[in-house]
Amino acid sequence: MTYSNIDDARREMSQTLNERSRQLSLPRALYNDPFLFRIDMEEVFMKEWLFVGMTCEVPKPGAYITVEIGQNPVLIVRDRDNQVRAFHNVCRHRGSRVCTADKGLVANLTCPYHQWTYDLKGNLLYAGTEMGDSFDKSEFGLKPAHCETAGGFIYVCLAEGEPPEIDDYLSELDAYMDPYDMENAKVAAESTLEENANWKLVIENNRECYHCSGSHPELLRTLLEWDDTTDPRATPEFKEYYARQAAEWDRERIPHKHVEFGLQNRIVRMPLKEGTAVMTMDGKPACRKKLGRIQNQNLGSMRILHLPNSWNHMQSDHAIVFMVQPISAQKTLVTTKWLVHKDAVEGVDYDVSRLRYVWDQTNKQDRELAEQNQRGINSTAYQPGPYSQTYEFGVINFLDWYTETVLKNLIHDSL
Repeated sequence: MTYSNIDDARREMSQTLNERSRQLSLPRALYNDPFLFRIDMEEVFMKEWLFVGMTCEVPKPGAYITVEIGQNPVLIVRDRDNQVRAFHNVCRHRGSRVCTADKGLVANLTCPYHQWTYDLKGNLLYAGTEMGDSFDKSEFGLKPAHCETAGGFIYVCLAEGEPPEIDDYLSELDAYMDPYDMENAKVAAESTLEENANWKLVIENNRECYHCSGSHPELLRTLLEWDDTTDPRATPEFKEYYARQAAEWDRERIPHKHVEFGLQNRIVRMPLKEGTAVMTMDGKPACRKKLGRIQNQNLGSMRILHLPNSWNHMQSDHAIVFMVQPISAQKTLVTTKWLVHKDAVEGVDYDVSRLRYVWDQTNKQDRELAEQNQRGINSTAYQPGPYSQTYEFGVINFLDWYTETVLKNLIHDSL
C-alpha cells in the first residue's frame, strides 16, 4: 500500500492495529513500509524509555558515550556531581554534533565545528567573542533529554513533555541488581550487528524459543527453553531443581521472585541447565572474578526485558546486555556488551573469545533468522500467520504492548 502523506499513513496504521488479530503476526506493511516505520519511530522510540548503556561506561566526571535514536544523536555524560545526564548531541550554534566519538573523557563538551563549549551540565560556557554584546549564553545550553539510572542501567526518553511512568520498575531493578554492583563492572567486549530486518522482527525472534532447538545448539548447552515454573513445558524434575536453587539464593539474599510491570518490563531469575553455571560452551564460569557481592556461581540467568529495545542476562561472573536500534523499515542494529568485574584482567581472569563465543554464535544465527523472515514477509504471498500459545506467548505479549503503545500515542497526538 502507498500513502500520499503521513496523515494518511497514521489513519491506516490506527485502523490496522485496531483490527488486527492478537493471535496472528502483523500485516506486511507494519514490517516493511517506510511511512509506518516513521510512525514507529515517532510514537515508540521518540516517546518511550530506551536502554542506552551502563553507568560503568561513564565511570567518572567527564566520561561520555553517544548513541543514535533514529536521526537523533544523544550524548550521555557523568557530571561533576556524579549524576548521569543525557543531552541531545546537537550544538546550539548551527546544529553540528558536539561529541563525535562513541565514547570519551573530557573536561568540558566542545563542539569541533566552531568550538562552542559546554560544561558537563549542558550550560554554554564559551561561544567566542563574535556573537555580539547582546548574546545571552544562558539561553543556549544543550537541550536535555529525560534520563534515569537504576541497577547500573541507563534509560533515556526523548519525549518533549512528561515521559511515561517508570519509577516502580526502576525501584525493583535497583533491588534485583544490587548483588551485582554494576557500578564496579566494565565492558570486556562489544559487538554491533547490522540486520536487514524490521526492528519488530528482531524483538519477536528474541521473545520466543520455539526456534531454539533448530537454530541455537551453542545456547542450548546451558539455557532452558522456558523461563517460568508455570510454563507448560516445565517438568516436575525442573520444578524440584528450581526449588533447591531458590533456597540457595535465599541464603545469599539473592532476589528471585518474578516481577512484571505490565507487558513492557519483566525481571525473571531462572536456573540454567543442571550442572552448568553460566552461558559458556562448557557451562563453567568465563571469569574468575564474580560480580559484586556474589558468592554462589550458580545464580542461573536473571533475565531483564525492557521493551522496546533491550533484553539482558545477568550471571554470577559476567553480564550480557543487548540494545536494539532501528535504522530503517528493514534495517536494525543489535549491540551486545559483555561485562565483568572492573578488576578482572583480560588474559588472566577471562579470555574474551571464550566469554563471548556462545552469544556471538547465537546473534549470528538470529540475524540470519530475522533476515530470512523479512525476505519472506516482503513477498506478496505473505499473510499473517498463527502464533503458538505454548511457545510464542512472549511474541503475543510484545505485539499487544506495541499495539497499545502506538494507539495510545496516536490518540494523544490527535487531541
